[in-house]
Amino acid sequence: MSADSDLIKLYSARILALAADIPHDERLDAPDASVKKRSPLCGSTVTVDIKVSDGKISDFGQDVKACALGQASAAVVGANAIGCTRDQIATARDQLKALLKEDGPTPDAPFADLEVLRPAREYKNRHASIMLTLEATLEAMDQASKAA
Repeated sequence: MSADSDLIKLYSARILALAADIPHDERLDAPDASVKKRSPLCGSTVTVDIKVSDGKISDFGQDVKACALGQASAAVVGANAIGCTRDQIATARDQLKALLKEDGPTPDAPFADLEVLRPAREYKNRHASIMLTLEATLEAMDQASKAA
């Protein structure tokens, strides 16, 4: 019974609210780069489209087919990606990974709201889904810089 109550706590009201309201949840018509990532463990998929101007994300779109935790992560990224550089996205990815794997510190602004996912630390089978949007966004930034 303890495991069930822990899982219920994991899906907090804040995580469910984020999952229900994902910003920029439509694909872009003419992105500079588009990347689809899939978690082999759970089957979650995220497709990220970006436009880049002056080394920063100028437009962002995503299609998210993931669990509530992956959706919550996508919501935080979607709300904050526009205006970010590749380095900011890479830092957010690294900090989220450290938060999940090592109980690391809260990610820097503008991605501090990823802190809501700290309870997922104990659920390693959910980590890949949580990481998908940042990983796809980072890969899209790399593709866009090669194409420029």
